[in-house]
Amino acid sequence: MTLTSFGPANRIQRSPQTHPLTWRLRDDGEPVWLDEYQAKNGYAAARKAFADLSQDDIVQTVKDAGLKGRGGAGFPTGVKWGLMPKDESMNIRYLLCNADEMEPNTWKDRMLMEQLPHLLIEGMLISARALKTYRGYIFLRGEYTTAAKHLNRAVEEAKAAGLLGKNILGSGFDFELFVHTGAGRYICGEETALINSLEGRRANPRSKPPFPAAVGVWGKPTCVNNVETLCNVPAIIGDGVEWYKSLAREGSEDHGTKLMGFSGKVKNPGLWELPFGVTARELFEDYAGGMRDGFKLKCWQPGGAGTGFLLPEHLDAQMYAGGIAKVGTRMGTGLAMAVDDSINMVSLLRNMEEFFARESCGFCTPCRDGLPWSVKLLRALENGEGQAGDIETLLGLVGFLGPGKTFCAHAPGAVEPLGSAIKYFRPEFEAGIAATSAAVVPPLARPIVVGA
Repeated sequence: MTLTSFGPANRIQRSPQTHPLTWRLRDDGEPVWLDEYQAKNGYAAARKAFADLSQDDIVQTVKDAGLKGRGGAGFPTGVKWGLMPKDESMNIRYLLCNADEMEPNTWKDRMLMEQLPHLLIEGMLISARALKTYRGYIFLRGEYTTAAKHLNRAVEEAKAAGLLGKNILGSGFDFELFVHTGAGRYICGEETALINSLEGRRANPRSKPPFPAAVGVWGKPTCVNNVETLCNVPAIIGDGVEWYKSLAREGSEDHGTKLMGFSGKVKNPGLWELPFGVTARELFEDYAGGMRDGFKLKCWQPGGAGTGFLLPEHLDAQMYAGGIAKVGTRMGTGLAMAVDDSINMVSLLRNMEEFFARESCGFCTPCRDGLPWSVKLLRALENGEGQAGDIETLLGLVGFLGPGKTFCAHAPGAVEPLGSAIKYFRPEFEAGIAATSAAVVPPLARPIVVGA
């Protein structure tokens, strides 16, 4: 996966001051190993953090910069770091990098790990210093075999250079880092399910509280951050809060840059580092090049399969959490998918819900039973065998599986695209109701009224 460009993108020279995540990338797509990384100012921020900043200074800097989680949830990173205990007697702590990246239509973390493995390692090293964690794990999606190979080589290079292991940079601080490949479960994107899997347990989410900052890996304080989140840390420490905040476009409430992309039948599918606040239209037209000849944009998702569908008229929304919320969904991972006019929405949603139903851990009833129920109804509608009331039942499931109704966020993310698809394309769902279906809604398929 290489960083691609189209239109205005190929007239922009990536630089440390405008593209903190990607300016070091090689044009040939090969990994940037230690010597080259250090020649490009690599580990300078880590040296600054160890020499000039206290651990509390690092946490406060990240908090002041307004860095938010880049995995989809968008929780403030500095606030999360601040939840780690201050008690010095709790000297066994862990830093866990969520590199499971199982969200369909998302591949941003893969690019960073395959081509800039030392950027992630430096981000984890600074974070470990701030959090006083003596051991870190990169929990990697098992299918990312190239990323695993490159990360393991980079870890060995960093060890040999005295940047990992004992007495790092003569500071007396020790930090070991391990690459751990998972067995491939979408639910491991939830941090406590990831922790369970790392421990060798079934990947079920845990009840919270206690939160991982108090009771995490093997019962010890643990901080879990996403790959892209951790890769932002060196630039924030190296270049400062005000510079980082200045990167975003006017109107954006989020700071810094974001890896964004577009997939689907666009002319130039790809991945780009762009400032928060860029409009989706600019991303779609100027970078992705618009739709291929012969295809028309029907709708789009702003950030992975777990985000709601939007229409072409929503392309003027700004790409930041609040900007996408204004048009009715979430930004998610920031990698958008274009749906062309040849796609039947019932078939698309049936395919999506099959994935989400299969990936449910099965712990809570609404998710375990509700998602397969939605698949059954969607399959009937897809085959023209739907019954009167099926659409109302689907909408009822959207309500029953929504935020706060299930043990974790898996089911709410699964039904968000379903609810939006029915909202915007209901006639396509109605077309799947059999002509022989009774006009009266059967008792078992009557609309579910949430909160009645």
